[in-house]
Amino acid sequence: MKIVNLTPHSLNILVDGKDIVIPPSGTVARAATVRKQIGSITIDGVDIPINKTVLGDIDGLPAPADDTIYVVSMLVAQAVPDRDDVFIVDDAVRDDQGRIIGAKALAHV
Repeated sequence: MKIVNLTPHSLNILVDGKDIVIPPSGTVARAATVRKQIGSITIDGVDIPINKTVLGDIDGLPAPADDTIYVVSMLVAQAVPDRDDVFIVDDAVRDDQGRIIGAKALAHV
């Protein structure tokens, strides 16, 4: 199985005492977003917009390929829920200062 990292940073998958490092592929998949105002609320006489973010076009995500999965950002994964070859990292591992240093799994959105 080939794993293509479409994020801008290395991924550290920590399983069974092993650290599997998946370097970035050089291509970053991105999802366009558009904010649409769907309403507003008034607080102290001030109208505060209520927006909804709508996912748009995806850039940098290749077509499905045999024996290949793609690791992307949560936003990109949410934009392509029907793609069974698109994953995100899951089950974060943190250091003693709370910084994410890896993940224990991959997941579908």
